[in-house]
Amino acid sequence: MIDLHRLRAEPDEVTARLITRGVDPAEVADLVALDIKHRELLQIQERLRAEVKSLSKEVGEARKAKDSERAEALMAKSRELGDAERQAAQEAEETGLRVRHALLVIPNIPALDAPLGENEVDNVIGTHWWPGIEEGTPAPEFAECQRKPHWEVGEELGILDLARGAKIAGSMFPLFRGDGARLLRALGAYALDAHRDTYEEIRPPTFALTETLISTGHLPKFSDEAYLMERDDLWAIPTAEVPLTSMHRGEILNEGDLPIRFTAQTACFRREAGAAGRDTRGLLRVHEFDKVELFAYCTPEQAAEVHADVLARAEQLLRDLGLYYRVVDLCTGDIGASSARTFDLEVYSPGVDRWLEVSSVSWFSDYQARRANVRYRPEDGSSPRFVHTVNGSALAWARIWAVLVEQGRQADSSIKLPEVLHAYLGGQSEIRSRP
Repeated sequence: MIDLHRLRAEPDEVTARLITRGVDPAEVADLVALDIKHRELLQIQERLRAEVKSLSKEVGEARKAKDSERAEALMAKSRELGDAERQAAQEAEETGLRVRHALLVIPNIPALDAPLGENEVDNVIGTHWWPGIEEGTPAPEFAECQRKPHWEVGEELGILDLARGAKIAGSMFPLFRGDGARLLRALGAYALDAHRDTYEEIRPPTFALTETLISTGHLPKFSDEAYLMERDDLWAIPTAEVPLTSMHRGEILNEGDLPIRFTAQTACFRREAGAAGRDTRGLLRVHEFDKVELFAYCTPEQAAEVHADVLARAEQLLRDLGLYYRVVDLCTGDIGASSARTFDLEVYSPGVDRWLEVSSVSWFSDYQARRANVRYRPEDGSSPRFVHTVNGSALAWARIWAVLVEQGRQADSSIKLPEVLHAYLGGQSEIRSRP
């Protein structure tokens, strides 16, 4: 959540920044008014409590002086003020909950260097990369055999069975078979090994408490996009970012231990409620997919370097896989609600002739840490401060799988696999139809 103290000190500046990401200024004004009311009620409650305490002392003095009439009068007044204090306390609590709810739904303040814009049309397209670009070669031209969509290639080779996936769980739950399943497993192992030099591997639970999803900002705003097991009050995680952010929830870390970096591969579950009839063929948009996530707690001063490291690692994986990709700097109107700055990585799919997002690398400033109450103790002995959080996909495998089978398709219908995966496939370098 945003810093309430900053909102109090700079209401106009904070409001102006939030407007750039589509927030109604009236919503911010309502929060400011609620906060003022909440603080006034707390002051009234405290004043009434002090008066009751003072009267209690006077009652004791009156009884000591055997002035029962005065003692009774003071006690009656104390009871009256006590009722008023309890009423003020109840109103303060209710107003405080309204303030917290408002803070939970207002998005993060975008970074000053995030491009201004209303939606994805205003995003800034940056670096393009493809094999051979260092030598100045032109952008790749894909052969006709590579223009076949992955769902047709997968069915042809028997490595993707969408019909049986739908039979088991419904549409948009893919089923991978044979070499298709092995390719998916190889991608995860390869990426986890690539990050083990710096990132501690975690295997978190697949389900999480409501408070865990609140910590990242997925709740309450995006509850319709998540899968809830109501009987147990547990949510299927939409990304490993969710459990990793709560690894140190409610704790105070030592500055000397930062940055703390984690990586995890998990299944990710998303309802994609707004996706009906749109981009849902094959693996373009699915309810369940595997993804390797990179995550870090850091100080504000470390954040830029940590953010750059996650982005560089995700890019390096794409280069190692030989995929044609580009970097997109998301504008203020298109970044996720919890993010202050986000870069997306998109790979080109020759089979569907479009760019597909395969990684979103975000810096959240202290927005998530405030929700999760993760702080660090500065080495200079000053008061604890909130950490900053950074995370990014490295990588999301469903669309990577799709592009690999399209881009790697040969004229004889086999699929040539990237060299970096051969060791994870027992030396296998291609996929062919099963006899």
